[in-house]
Amino acid sequence: MQSFEIDKTDITKIKEALLQDDNALKSLLSEYHASEIAILFENLNAEEKVRIINLLSIEMASDVLSEMDEESDPATLLYNLEPEKRAEIVEDLNYDDATDILSQLDEEDQSEILDDLNIEDASSIRNLLKYADDTAGGLMNTQFIKVELGMTKKNAIDEIIRQSEEIEEFYTVFVVDEFNTFKGIISLKDIIKAKVNTPIVDLVKPDAVYVYSNTDQEEVAKLIAQYNITSIPVLDEDNKLLGRVTFDDVIDVLEEENTEDILKISGVSEDEELSGNWIEAVKSRLPWLIVNLATAFLAAFVVRYYESTIEQLSIISAYMVVIAGMGGNAATQALAVTVRRISLFDLTDKQAYKTVLKEFSVGLINGAVIGLIVLGFALYFDGNPMLGIVIFLAMTGNMVIAGITGSGIPLLLKRIGIDPAIASSIIISTFTDVFGFLLLLGLASKLLL
Repeated sequence: MQSFEIDKTDITKIKEALLQDDNALKSLLSEYHASEIAILFENLNAEEKVRIINLLSIEMASDVLSEMDEESDPATLLYNLEPEKRAEIVEDLNYDDATDILSQLDEEDQSEILDDLNIEDASSIRNLLKYADDTAGGLMNTQFIKVELGMTKKNAIDEIIRQSEEIEEFYTVFVVDEFNTFKGIISLKDIIKAKVNTPIVDLVKPDAVYVYSNTDQEEVAKLIAQYNITSIPVLDEDNKLLGRVTFDDVIDVLEEENTEDILKISGVSEDEELSGNWIEAVKSRLPWLIVNLATAFLAAFVVRYYESTIEQLSIISAYMVVIAGMGGNAATQALAVTVRRISLFDLTDKQAYKTVLKEFSVGLINGAVIGLIVLGFALYFDGNPMLGIVIFLAMTGNMVIAGITGSGIPLLLKRIGIDPAIASSIIISTFTDVFGFLLLLGLASKLLL
């Protein structure tokens, strides 16, 4: 029997079902996973989304909302539901997911929804809303398993069973003292293997990694990836246990941070939504293009300075494009690798030096190889050995400059406290254009005229 997987993100079937009665639509929706419905919501209007959510179970509806991207506006969808329905959905959500969604609303709308919740859920969510979105406090979930240091295994197991009724998944048990001060962690495996009356103090691992509520989300993601842990405890300034950040939250953070870096390197503001309209795109990109235009005038100035050289050697203008283009590509390669290295590691001065030295070497070797290829091209088509040598030297020199600036500038910006992804591409393109033209035209004016 032949089997195949249908494309669940195809909007056609849902659109057709929306034209039918609720029973037909509900039957079709039962075939979908929450994440698939969340993707489909990107192509549905507000009324269609509300209709679908109202046909789903509370558990499924909460899963769909938690899977939706911020750009799909799950907060507005939630707010447009009937008060009883949205209250049930929020109470079914994990506290961190509920906080993420409600944080997209203004305070008045938040209060309207929170006032309909039970006291415990409303209080927990209000507490989380106090933290900045891009910190550990903004990411954390206050639902976790903890036991006290003075317990035995038997007491701890009873406590874990009691607390686990409110939690979907957990792999690590946090240990605190009688004042809720964090003391370490215990794995479920160690608890299960221990003898009945073994004291928890004998099982705890006190050297566990942790973060504070104001720790940046990118640092949280780095720590979870570095130590290969499923969750990380979040503490206040007095080392009191507040909550935990889990690996699934970190996946979202990494995607967000990577997208942000890619947009910045490309000269696009992080405020531009990927699904935004053309007006938002113009407002986001035009300022950077104007800055880029200003720097491009520096390259234009070099060309104007050597105007007489270009008039006497018109063939040199054809190679100007090649020199600048190859230098720009090489610089972008070095920039991308360096920015990624900075985002993953805290580079020491020695490591930063090695990074620049590596890119210098790569630029020198690649420049020499590419330069020889262009030299051969010039000899074959133009028959001028000295022209080939000038182009070879200019290409090699500009590739070296590309490697040094592509790695050195983001490291320098990082050192002085500026995000290396924001301004690096504009500065680097200016360097490679200016020095590329300067090398080519300067050498040509000296050696060919």
